[in-house]
Amino acid sequence: MLKKILSVSGRSGLFKLISKGKNIFIVESMIDGKRIPVYTKDKVVSLGDISIYTDKEEVPLAKVLTAIKQKENGAQIVFSSTIKPEELRTYFAEVLPDFDKERVYPSDIKKMMNWYNLLIQNDLTDFEEKEDLAEKEDTVEDENVENTENK
Repeated sequence: MLKKILSVSGRSGLFKLISKGKNIFIVESMIDGKRIPVYTKDKVVSLGDISIYTDKEEVPLAKVLTAIKQKENGAQIVFSSTIKPEELRTYFAEVLPDFDKERVYPSDIKKMMNWYNLLIQNDLTDFEEKEDLAEKEDTVEDENVENTENK
């Protein structure tokens, strides 16, 4: 689900991917529903490709958003736009205790909190990618065929 949700540099909010062509994406704003063109020269990042630094490894954004959802019981995060950096770090430490405090900036945390609220507002609450059941069954069938051929 997060693969089709985009962040576009220079534009606030998030965008749903509607269509893509050779040098252009058509996206829909999750704030006001307006559709706009985004060109290949613009920096576009899929939320499914974002990871958060921790002391040991990088954690996919989907897992972080799921942890926030569990902490907030599926509700939006209530916070002031003037929240202090220390408060942001304290909140985020409750969600992801071993996040890298040097490489994850307060502005990054605030952006994730805003993204989470925007996704919840748009009823996009299943952050973790689920493996397609049919695809999984095909893989099992292929393995079974290979095993019988090798005998």
